[in-house]
Amino acid sequence: MVRVTEEARDKLQQLLKETGKPEGSFVRVSVAAGGCSGLSYKLDFDQKELEDDKSFEDNGVRIVVDKKSFFYLVGTTLEYSGGLNGKGFVFNNPNASRTCGCGESFAV
Repeated sequence: MVRVTEEARDKLQQLLKETGKPEGSFVRVSVAAGGCSGLSYKLDFDQKELEDDKSFEDNGVRIVVDKKSFFYLVGTTLEYSGGLNGKGFVFNNPNASRTCGCGESFAV
């Protein structure tokens, strides 16, 4: 399961409205090869759930993760940090053995 902080929830809801995504849209979180640490996070809005997807809700946000990415993301918390020194969305992943300085890629 991927947890969502209140700050991340608020920002995701704001982005859903601003981008005009249709009713029933959800957040898709995935992992892909790449980035300076080997694996990188992907975060997007989607409307189509696939057969092998894992779906759950936390803090009022529906999250969908593909079967392959789920292994890497179990226990992860999606956070959002705004302000002058804010980074935007940040993944706090307990499975990561190493992360890059920007926090957008990791290794297991």
